[in-house]
Amino acid sequence: MNVSKIELSLTPTLYSHRTLRTHHTTLAVDVLRATTSICAAFKAGVEEIVPLDSLEPLVHYSSLGYLTAAERGGKKVEGAQWGNSPTEYLSADLHHQRLAYSTTNGTVSILRGSDAERTLVGAFANISALTQLLLQQPQNLVILCSGWKDNFSIEDTLFAGALCHRLVDSGAYNSDDDAAHMAMALWDACGSDPYHYSMLHASHVRRLIGFGAGHDVAFAFREDTCPLVPQLKEGRLTL
Repeated sequence: MNVSKIELSLTPTLYSHRTLRTHHTTLAVDVLRATTSICAAFKAGVEEIVPLDSLEPLVHYSSLGYLTAAERGGKKVEGAQWGNSPTEYLSADLHHQRLAYSTTNGTVSILRGSDAERTLVGAFANISALTQLLLQQPQNLVILCSGWKDNFSIEDTLFAGALCHRLVDSGAYNSDDDAAHMAMALWDACGSDPYHYSMLHASHVRRLIGFGAGHDVAFAFREDTCPLVPQLKEGRLTL
């Protein structure tokens, strides 16, 4: 039985230093909140999401009939139709809609990981569906945590630890990567309760709660609320 390898980039700046470079999947993670929101938007019916690393292209995509969504520093960008709230997406009917989407961290990481053979989007919201896909179609895996402005974040690392545990425990994956082992140890330390652990220790949790987004924080740590796996192909996320 072939066993696939896992490597973890704790921040986007570390991604260029990874050792897995060919024939691998990259999984972009931004639990708070971009990858959770992307999963929520697809569950609400969106057909396609174009991730953008800057705001300028939004006007062009709007002229093509796309809905626009943008966030900077945790807050919705003025002029965009949508922000970065998964609970807002789930409250809407977005069937037959396309979304152009730019965030501080998450969409940047998705595009950075586009050099992989397969680029996926992950969060607690789709962790079981994601695990199932990765076990059915195993391939060396690089987990790319978005963090906060190129710095480490607890919430993304906890997710990475939870996913690594599932994959390694299956026997289909292993890892000799220090960051992956640290993430699994952090997951063990949180007692499988990432919400309360992050409430105590994660700076971005406090930041978002200060913006009045506590409902999004609570939602983002719930598992399997959006059981689907977005994949990037030719610059567009689809299911």
